[in-house]
Amino acid sequence: MALDTESFELLRATVQRFILERLIPAENHLEEHDEVPLDIVQDMKDMGLFGLTVPEEFGGIGLSVSQEILVNYELGRTAPAFRSVFGTNIGIGSQGILMDGTPAQKAEYLPKVASGELVMSFALTEPDVGSDAASLKTKAELDGDHYVLNGTKRYITNAPRAGAFTLMARTGGPGASGVSAFIVPSNLPGIRLGKKDKKMGQRGTQTCDVILENVRVPAANIIGGVAGQGFKTAMKVLDRGRLNISAVSCGLASRILDEARTYARDRKQFGKALGEFQLIQAMLADSQAELLAAWSLVKEVAHRFDQKPAHLSNPEISMQVSCAKLFATEMVGRVADRGVQIHGGAGYINEYPVERFYRDARLLRLYEGTTQIQQIIIGRELLRTA
Repeated sequence: MALDTESFELLRATVQRFILERLIPAENHLEEHDEVPLDIVQDMKDMGLFGLTVPEEFGGIGLSVSQEILVNYELGRTAPAFRSVFGTNIGIGSQGILMDGTPAQKAEYLPKVASGELVMSFALTEPDVGSDAASLKTKAELDGDHYVLNGTKRYITNAPRAGAFTLMARTGGPGASGVSAFIVPSNLPGIRLGKKDKKMGQRGTQTCDVILENVRVPAANIIGGVAGQGFKTAMKVLDRGRLNISAVSCGLASRILDEARTYARDRKQFGKALGEFQLIQAMLADSQAELLAAWSLVKEVAHRFDQKPAHLSNPEISMQVSCAKLFATEMVGRVADRGVQIHGGAGYINEYPVERFYRDARLLRLYEGTTQIQQIIIGRELLRTA
């Protein structure tokens, strides 16, 4: 699944222009009001951004992973909240249906996702369950042709906007084999949302708890129609999501580096440009080298990801994805820190973009699998294949 080269380059150029002309000028509004303007959301729908990864047969554009990361690199060069409006929807929100859904589920939900009519969220994390996803506690008990769901999901991105959730719940015994993936419409009786989270950074993104109290979900809403496959679906979905977070990290690092370069050229100290001091040059050089290394890794792993059958998991590819996610997200943290340091005291003032990007970048090492989880995945696979 991929767009032809000419059409993709036209799309990419359109996205670049949209970022420069619409998104970057709106960053201050986003920071001040903690919301993405509705006219920008509509522009995203009109551009087809809600259908980037949805196959053409369902009304989307149908990008390959290698193409998707290039778009997300560009989107990483502005505030993460803009991408979050549609990124969760076409990413972890609906990828479970695309990868493992029945033909009927794909036909019902994917066209609505592609048009922006339906926003989907991914509901895995719980108050007592984060990295140890196989231990989730939300229960789904069979009652006739429905399951009754009870539990709480935490830090669910786009939950206040969501029309449906890809939601993991326990239908069987302990461990990963007892987890099933459900399509849960957000308007079902018994679903309520917690208050919106106030976060360190990434203003404009919306997260909150999703509380389920005796929510009746049709058994037909189990993704793929088979219980006990939810953990496998979640891990496949997260692999693609982690690659895109890696690409966003590289894009954000490139924006921070550009801001630091500009400041180093324009700011005068001791009668000369800040950038003429070798210690400043060293920080810029380290950031550039790490960015190039991370971006090369992400592109290579994305290429390998595209070569594997989309419906199958591959432990070696998953390990490589974890390498990309670990390296790229840690890299952007270091680049952001240097960006603030190069700005000096000005870097701690929100008049300059590096201050908010420093806060935004911190989350990238946490969500869709912490750095430590990526290390465990990598180490376990290396020992398994030794």
